[in-house]
Amino acid sequence: MKIGTLSDVQKIKQKALQELFPKKIKLSVGLGSCGIAAGADAVYDALKKEVKKKKLDIQIAKTGCLGFCGEEPMVNLYKPGFPLLVLHRVTEKDVGNIVQVLAEGDIPQKKVFCKIEHVDNFVDSEELQFGKKLKNVPHSHDIPFYQKQKKIVLRDCGLIDPENIEEFIAVGGYSSLLKVLKNLSPEEVIKIVKKSGLRGRGGAGFPTGIKWEVARNNPGDKKYVICNADEGDPGAYMNRNEMESDPHMLIEGMIIGGYAIGADEGIIYARTEYPLAIERVNGALEEAKKYGLLGKNICNSTFDFDITIVCGAGAFVCGEETALIASIEGYSGRPRPRPPFPAQKGLNGKPTVINNVETWCTIPVVMAKGPKWFSQVGTEGSKGTKVFSLVGTVKNVGLVEVPMGITLKEIIYDIGGGGIQGRKVKAIQTGGPSGGCIPTALFDLPVDYEGLQKSGSIMGSGGMVVMDERTCMVDITKYFLSFTEEESCGKCIPCRRGLEYMRNILEDITEGKGKMSQIDELVEIASVVKQASLCGLGQTAPNPVLSTIQYFRNEYEAHIRDHKCPAGVCKPLIKYFIEEETCTGCHVCVRACPTGAVLGEKKKAHTIDLDKCIKCGACFDACKFDAVRVE
Repeated sequence: MKIGTLSDVQKIKQKALQELFPKKIKLSVGLGSCGIAAGADAVYDALKKEVKKKKLDIQIAKTGCLGFCGEEPMVNLYKPGFPLLVLHRVTEKDVGNIVQVLAEGDIPQKKVFCKIEHVDNFVDSEELQFGKKLKNVPHSHDIPFYQKQKKIVLRDCGLIDPENIEEFIAVGGYSSLLKVLKNLSPEEVIKIVKKSGLRGRGGAGFPTGIKWEVARNNPGDKKYVICNADEGDPGAYMNRNEMESDPHMLIEGMIIGGYAIGADEGIIYARTEYPLAIERVNGALEEAKKYGLLGKNICNSTFDFDITIVCGAGAFVCGEETALIASIEGYSGRPRPRPPFPAQKGLNGKPTVINNVETWCTIPVVMAKGPKWFSQVGTEGSKGTKVFSLVGTVKNVGLVEVPMGITLKEIIYDIGGGGIQGRKVKAIQTGGPSGGCIPTALFDLPVDYEGLQKSGSIMGSGGMVVMDERTCMVDITKYFLSFTEEESCGKCIPCRRGLEYMRNILEDITEGKGKMSQIDELVEIASVVKQASLCGLGQTAPNPVLSTIQYFRNEYEAHIRDHKCPAGVCKPLIKYFIEEETCTGCHVCVRACPTGAVLGEKKKAHTIDLDKCIKCGACFDACKFDAVRVE
């Protein structure tokens, strides 16, 4: 069915709501990459087989990711008259019991994680008999991980089938596009985006509406919009999940952006390492064309627009917009000086707007809810919400979407649950490998563009890596610098030579060969690289060096002066030993040691042969009595 009017959308919506909330039991398996990695695909197949074997009228469906990666695989259970229930940590072995319990008319209580009572995107809550059943099951907003989140971009992720355009339409999808094409001029669209205060979510936070205005006002017979989906930060997967779980919100945002600036072509530049995301976006593009939402005369208008996908080879530097453009044009991904900016002269020399996935996904909501609604969320200078991937040594790992202005402390402790295994959190790194490392003393800092910059870090695309007392700040800085050095295009000397020089110094320090004068030398070189590099990679790559020296200088000094690594990480500076008074002789460390360096009889205190010890830490991790020590 070709969509031409809002009445067409309403017809599809009514039909799709019956599929979302059928008059029978429905199980939707979270099949994002994180769920699949945890075994969700096997759960999905097992559910289909079990339901077929028992000849039950239960619908088995797919959905995306709800964000709480540590609780995967997750399965949504809908039963008429009940809230939407979320089952967690479902394994293939659980399937038989779950299906049997449902067949008997009951609910598999042991696997229920939470309930979602008010699904206002879908249906009027009064239509469902909520509130009286499952009183002991917590509501999603009572789960600490979700309690302080506000979902705008992730609003439907994990709730709808990402491979079904009609379910996207059922929750309001493409209504914003119809509203724009039927009622608003391009200038009015840009005015709304400017008034909302939306800033680009890809790193620098440039005002989205101003960028669009520049591109619209620049003359050109051809203009482009590009989605930067080249998410390369280690531990960051916000864009991947958004494309996997709700690809149509990206497409709708890009179409609206194309209309606003006068472009007839859009390009999604995605990294090849995201096969599932690419597959689902490709499927969504085909669906959109089938429904008349891409191509010629979209929705019976005079507006023509189409989108294609270009796959990058995984070069981190191609996240920089001018390097990304060079890659699309078929050249080596190397940045060029600005100005001119891409909005003035971009792809093929034509005005081009580049925003990342999260920015494009926000546009339909701004159009639907209005700029005033959006701007009420966040801070004065940073409006709306931001999606972060919360990873590292934190209990609750996953994707979180929070209002701008929330503190780091709230994210790490209230949402993330604090450190793992009782260990104290030492720092958090924001903004990817070229972000800064922020100490616990600054965890009351509000998370917005200005606040993070003041601390010596950046927002970046949204990666957050939590580090605890077992993280060596010198070693982690060396890791981040090694990454950016390897990913540098090598075009400009400050970045090419400066990163290598700093990494060599850090290697000397972690090997016990450093000199005190090298700490100040690192600061001097980092400052030059930051000021003189051509693009954002070189300009931000020194951040880990500068921030760790600023906040953790004592660890640098301990490596150099005392020849010790306080965190017990740098192998040339540590040794393992076993305390006789604490050791029970349980033999666990003996079995864990790969080189036979741990010696001793059962029930007698063990020792470590330092000549055989390779300092892998296996004995330290295996010991349950804290008898193995590092010094």
